[in-house]
Order: sequence, then C-alpha cells, then structure tokens
Amino acid sequence: MTPSPDRAWPRQLLSRFTHLWYLKAFGTMAFMVVFFQAYFRVQRHPLGEPVTMPMLAIDDWVPFTPVGFAAYVSLWVYVSLPAAWMPNLRALLHQGLWTAALCIFCLLLFWIFPTQTPVLDIDWSQHAQLAFMKGLDATGNACPSLHVASAVYAAVWLHRIFVQVGAPVALRWLSVLQCAVILWSTMAIRQHVFLDVLAGAVVGGVFAWLSLRAAPSEALAR
Repeated sequence: MTPSPDRAWPRQLLSRFTHLWYLKAFGTMAFMVVFFQAYFRVQRHPLGEPVTMPMLAIDDWVPFTPVGFAAYVSLWVYVSLPAAWMPNLRALLHQGLWTAALCIFCLLLFWIFPTQTPVLDIDWSQHAQLAFMKGLDATGNACPSLHVASAVYAAVWLHRIFVQVGAPVALRWLSVLQCAVILWSTMAIRQHVFLDVLAGAVVGGVFAWLSLRAAPSEALAR
C-alpha cells in the first residue's frame, strides 16, 4: 500500500537523514573546524583598518534583547539541516561545495574590506554569554553578515527539500519563520546593524539561487 502524502514526507526526511549519516556528521564537524580556523585568522590579519558601519533609523526599531542569543546560536543547527537531508552523495557534495563557496566569498570580503559595528553604550559584563561571544569575535566581520547569509542560504535549500518530499506548507513557513528569527537576533543582540543584515541576505540569496541552478537533477527532482 502506498503511504498517504501526509505520512510519506516524514519517512522521506528520515530516510534522507539516515542515509550516509556518518559522512554527513563528520563532514559537518570537519567543515566547521576548518571554517572557524580560517575565520579567526582573517580577523587577526585583515588588509586594513575596519570601517565602522553606519546605523539607520531601523536599527533603533529593534530593541537590544539579550534573550536573542538563543536564536542567534540556533543557526548552527539550522544550517546543518540541508546537508543532513541531502538524498545522495552527489547532491551532498554539491550542496557542501556551494556552502564552502559562500563562506570563502564572505571571508575574502572580511579580509579585503574589513568592517565593524558601532561601539555602543552597553555594559556587556552584565550579559555573560554575549560578553564571551564579543570577546571571541574581533572586529572586521560585520558586512555582509555571514550569519544572515548562511541562514538565508539554508532557508532556500530547506524550502526546496520540503517541496521535494511534499512536506506541509506549515513546515515550510516554520522554516521561514526560524530564518527570520535568526536575522532578527543578529540585530537584537547588537552583533550586526541593518545594512549588514541586508547585505548578508542578498549574498545568501544569490548563492542559494546559483547553487540550485547548478544542482544535479537528483537534488532537484520532486
């Protein structure tokens, strides 16, 4: 008996998740280790002094909210989902290479054109988690926001995956909402200003569009 559509999509996602799970898990972990090594190296050795990004009126519309930190760090789970749900090795390698291309592009911009967020009158010692992150995160990586670019890139891929497996529309909107919350969090904890977020969204959208256009047919077929 053929499963009904409302039950078939969870099985498809589970099947995708378990297929090559060891390679996906190790590859994601290795990718993040290499990425952060390159990320901190670029921060320590930019080609010039970072330029401070201007704040706009819209930046004041988003109040400083330390609880946004939870949404901010949720990115690392969110961006891992497209790779975890790739149906086969060829699609996995394709998606992974385009993810790497996105990161390399942003790191090159941070190295050549370093930017930083404005210094704000906030006592970071009152917010332990944010203070720790600020201590690790040096200047030079503000625009475009790689956090935002990665979230938008993942959101577009997740939308495609959910369409492929016939997931409910509600699940697709839930993914969009999670992406929007991550974008909001970057401003809510004052990690980025609006122009950083806007530039990051454009970069993430462009790389997602290019990667889907060049994707192998088995990664796109419904």
